[in-house]
This record gives sequence, C-alpha cells and structure tokens, in this order.
Amino acid sequence: MEMTSSKRVRPTEEIVVELRAALTGVGVVLPSLRVDPVTGASAEPFALVALGRCNVGTARRLTEVLRGCDVRDGGGDV
Repeated sequence: MEMTSSKRVRPTEEIVVELRAALTGVGVVLPSLRVDPVTGASAEPFALVALGRCNVGTARRLTEVLRGCDVRDGGGDV
C-alpha cells in the first residue's frame, strides 16, 4: 500500500517544528526552513526538509553551535 502525500509530509512537518525550536534555542534562525513541497508529492518515503538559505552571520552561528556538539552518540543519520 502506497503512502499518501499527507502521510509523507506530516512527519516532516513535525520534525521541522522541532528543528526550528531547537535551532532557536541555540540562537540560530533559518528563515527558509520548511518542508520541501516537491518531495512531498514524490515517491520518496517522506518529504525532505529544506534548510534553505541564510546570511553569513547565521551560517557562522550555526557553525559555532555544531562545533560545540558531540554527535558521536549514534543518535541518528548524519
């Protein structure tokens, strides 16, 4: 049974909300962060997250935050 477009998009919408909140919590705002509408209508199992564009200051802050993270816990796909 093939998943409907809304079933592929809903989990992505939820993670976009969580990601936006997490980024805001560390002082990073990605204004273009959203669900990619094209992949929501494709054969992908789930819609993709479009991180979008940002200015240099935001890119620098994101870099600082990521350098301070320990992602070696194996808690997800990177």
